[in-house]
Amino acid sequence: MNIPFLEKWRRRHPTQQDRALAAAFEDDPDGVAELLSECELLRSQAAAAGLELDDSPASLAALDQLLPLWRDDPEALPWLGNDAGLYLGTVVVRTVPGASWHVWPGGSPAVRLPSGREIAVVEAGLDWAVQGVPELSQTYAEASEG
Repeated sequence: MNIPFLEKWRRRHPTQQDRALAAAFEDDPDGVAELLSECELLRSQAAAAGLELDDSPASLAALDQLLPLWRDDPEALPWLGNDAGLYLGTVVVRTVPGASWHVWPGGSPAVRLPSGREIAVVEAGLDWAVQGVPELSQTYAEASEG
């Protein structure tokens, strides 16, 4: 549920869980990155459509071409969008030199580019899953430009 004033409050008042994710990134960034890359629901949906997600930019373009049958399932939609965002982040971190995972104060994972720009990958994934835009491949192209 999206409650604007509550989201603003959460950003100003990080919870213990938010701090725990940030601490986990500091203690074991590779382990956390591996967990974020699992994206089990997205991978199973893609596999059911005959698409293997190989953590490449081409796989993002292939995801963009899938029929959005997940929009028929309102319960799965936010989970799939979350996975899509984490998958986008995984592809960026693994293929764009200098890109890395970062945790925002509210606890949301983001990708920090070498330029210092940060991408809210989970938000991008949710937008893609719900509306179809921006395309995952487009977000990747913007991230890889510089």
